[in-house]
Amino acid sequence: MKPLPPIILRVIELLKRYPGVVALFGFCSGLGSFMLVDRQAKLATPIAIVLLVSWLWLMVENAVTGFFTRRFKREIPPAVLRYLTQMIHQESLFFVLPFFFITTSWNSGQLVFTGLLGLVGLVSIVDPLYYHWVAPRRWLFLAMHMLTLFAAMLTALPIILHLTTSESFQLALITAMALSFPSLASSFPIRTWRRGLLLITVTLAVGGAGWLLRTWVPPATLWLTEDAITQDLDNQTRTHGEGLESLTASQARNGVYAYTAINAPRGLDERIYHVWELNGNDMDRIPLDIHGGRKEGYRAWTRKQNFPADPTGKWRVRVETEDGQLIGMLKFRITPDAAPAAPAADQAKNQ
Repeated sequence: MKPLPPIILRVIELLKRYPGVVALFGFCSGLGSFMLVDRQAKLATPIAIVLLVSWLWLMVENAVTGFFTRRFKREIPPAVLRYLTQMIHQESLFFVLPFFFITTSWNSGQLVFTGLLGLVGLVSIVDPLYYHWVAPRRWLFLAMHMLTLFAAMLTALPIILHLTTSESFQLALITAMALSFPSLASSFPIRTWRRGLLLITVTLAVGGAGWLLRTWVPPATLWLTEDAITQDLDNQTRTHGEGLESLTASQARNGVYAYTAINAPRGLDERIYHVWELNGNDMDRIPLDIHGGRKEGYRAWTRKQNFPADPTGKWRVRVETEDGQLIGMLKFRITPDAAPAAPAADQAKNQ
């Protein structure tokens, strides 16, 4: 084997001496990518494509390094491959994390998914955890790998292919399952048909759990930029009146608007729902079609006039995707009408 050029060896030594530089670069480039997408929608597609191409590299890493060794009679140092894999994890995680932090409803099960993603992001930039705790445990490394890929696809697919949130979730889940099977098979070799059946069962179980828990996954590219409960709305300017947190039953019967402005990627057409809920019970589920690309968010609203005989209580309007992923929530309360004042008692006259 021919020795590597001195400059490459020098770079490897510097990476070993200052590993925090890789973490800092991954963090800054990921966050910078998000800021560019957030401010310049036209840059979203090329950034997302670069992100997924980097993941393609991870899928074919062994084949490429083998070809490189045979063709150039040199081996790529394992340290370079480790740092490259770590950088892709960091770049991906810190690109998607801002999306998920913005879109997460923190008083729901979405807290679990985004919290886990944040924990994985922390592990990716702390070398002792990444190299001495995660990397030696093959199953844990693969779990981190698949979770990061799943989150990256949830964010990139609506931007690149203009898929709906529901379609993106299904495709990301199927891809994660398909890629997890050969990874599991390499870690736990299939020597008997029983082990093969067990691996298939585990893969399907992971996919089934992901589908059942889909409401715990935030819709990465959809979030509320403005919302209000109001009784006044200007249809010409698409602006709402005073926001309300409480109103009486008689006021509610005059009609209540749930106004939302939703940020969505350019070119995305999506159906969402306003689900009106009283004391935890669904009352109405009203569809709305939104279109992405507006900086201020796509403005849409629903109006409720048909209230039950006793509308008092805690009301919520959940803003959901077709698969039930929560985009946001509006809350208000309807109180009983004030009782009429009792007539004043006649005063006795003193003679």
